[in-house]
Amino acid sequence: MPSASPTESKTTPNPPADLRAALTALGMRFVAQGLDDFIARATKNRLGPVQTLEEMARVESLERGRKSTERRLGRSHLGRFKPMADFDWTWPKSVDREAVERVLALGFLERAENVVLVSPQGLGKTMIAKNAAYAAVMAGQSALFVSASELLLDLSKQETARALERRLRHYGRPHVLAIDEIGYLSYDNHAADLLFQVVSRRYERRPIVMTTNLAFADWSTVFPNAACATALIDRITHHSEIITIEGDSYRKREAEQAKKARRRGKNGSA
Repeated sequence: MPSASPTESKTTPNPPADLRAALTALGMRFVAQGLDDFIARATKNRLGPVQTLEEMARVESLERGRKSTERRLGRSHLGRFKPMADFDWTWPKSVDREAVERVLALGFLERAENVVLVSPQGLGKTMIAKNAAYAAVMAGQSALFVSASELLLDLSKQETARALERRLRHYGRPHVLAIDEIGYLSYDNHAADLLFQVVSRRYERRPIVMTTNLAFADWSTVFPNAACATALIDRITHHSEIITIEGDSYRKREAEQAKKARRRGKNGSA
């Protein structure tokens, strides 16, 4: 039987343990964890030294980017939401599609402009806000989504000035802060002052995406007798994209469609 050629008898080398440890120490944990497979691919593809290093850097960079995106998504508190591909542009009686698409393209983020989405309940303003925050995360930025009631409850329960300062820094840190559902509840003067502090810290530095069911002229019902209400609105609306959506609730339409479907099902089974 003829002896095997040098090429045929060549096997994939086993990486030394100290190489794996060295890569881990350098922070290249993903390459270190999959070192056996990486060397096998490099050997199979006959990569040269420079190509091997380039591939190593590429693989590690991709994995770090994926992990970073996962962390930002987890910290954003976005939860589940519908993508904008599911938005029915034909349902609202009035919506500025170009303005919404400008927001989703993140131009407001570069200019540190606020975005205010104004509409009755059930027309998709929260959906747009979440998609804007998601777009920021996918673009490598940080985002935080929180309802107005959650934010103000969190701030109001801080018992010391130091604790309050820490939480204010928390809300001032993300590149995009989305505050949902302002206008559904009324708040006292202290809550208005707390929201004003959040808005002031981000003013002309980092934008806020805000949803509300009320026109600004009606915000007196949200913060009755609050001395800072006018200044609060002024800070929010200065350098801002205000998008008003008019029409009937999507959810009401879906409920009616589901009711009709159930009736058809009953009639069909009768």
